[in-house]
Amino acid sequence: MKKKVLVTGGTGYIGSHTVVELQEAGYEAVVVDDLSNSREEILGRIAQITGKRPLFEKFNLCRQEKTLGLFDRYPDIVAVIHFAALKSVGESVARPLDYYYNNLVSLIHLLEGMKKHRVPAMVFSSSCTVYGQPDQLPVTEEAQVKRPASPYGNTKKISEEILQDFLVNHHAMGVISLRYFNPIGAHPSGLIGELPQGIPDNLVPFITQTAIGLRKELKVFGRDYNTPDGTAIRDYLHVTDLARAHVVAIERLLAGQQKHPFEVFNLGTGQGVSVLEAIRSFERVSGVKLNYRFVDRRPGDVEKVWADTRLANTELGWEARSTLDDAMLTAWNWEKKYRENPFSDE
Repeated sequence: MKKKVLVTGGTGYIGSHTVVELQEAGYEAVVVDDLSNSREEILGRIAQITGKRPLFEKFNLCRQEKTLGLFDRYPDIVAVIHFAALKSVGESVARPLDYYYNNLVSLIHLLEGMKKHRVPAMVFSSSCTVYGQPDQLPVTEEAQVKRPASPYGNTKKISEEILQDFLVNHHAMGVISLRYFNPIGAHPSGLIGELPQGIPDNLVPFITQTAIGLRKELKVFGRDYNTPDGTAIRDYLHVTDLARAHVVAIERLLAGQQKHPFEVFNLGTGQGVSVLEAIRSFERVSGVKLNYRFVDRRPGDVEKVWADTRLANTELGWEARSTLDDAMLTAWNWEKKYRENPFSDE
């Protein structure tokens, strides 16, 4: 019998790619999502890729009774991958209470369910935002965790603290917190990818939507940063590489290979790329010249950050395989394919 893994937020961008990797690795995925920032049609597209439609439950994890009832219905869940969260930096600055309530209460309810049913393993979707603007680059896992620049980032920091406090008295459980840098790209099939609702917050979907004519221009936030070309620097990681790391982390937990109850790994390429360099990469692989304009810095953004990935490379045996150009090309192919074949009601 296949091992069941609960994937919260499993129809979202990173979640859907991880469900694909899980199912292709022989696990059975149980997806929970309230579809507030995703579409149920993604489940059918996962089935097209893997030959298997994931089990699906639609609700918000802030509903305690529904969350605890989920574990009653699926008592054979062996692990949880927790993606479900509000995730826009800018929106979190405008709506901090919504972010603290949704992102923290949902985690607490999950842990209650895991405790009751003795689910031994969780992979937590964290973020490099917990480092704030780091004192040294590249960032190692030993770097000081600072007060992040946005409420969104702070929910990730607080969530990690909740998990560490929980594990003090729950020794049979292990958690791996994966601190992502900047996921981009799409599945090579072109069937799933990043699909923001409304105006994108992230750079790459804004790039592809501008290239395809959906947006008049691309706004580049800030050109006066202390970087070689004045634009912010990030570590852009292909989403399929990122998704694969979650499967590796689950296997580490279930095999009892952890060295500590709470482990942290940075996931990135180890390369810092400026916004202008990312734009040039897209233009190179797509052949499309982008219309972009510099505007003021955006509240909550840090100047530059990229990962030291040696711990993930050595301990998890994981490394990023795809290049920036690879990721940009899959993002562009997804954008074109989606616009040719959107969801049924669009």
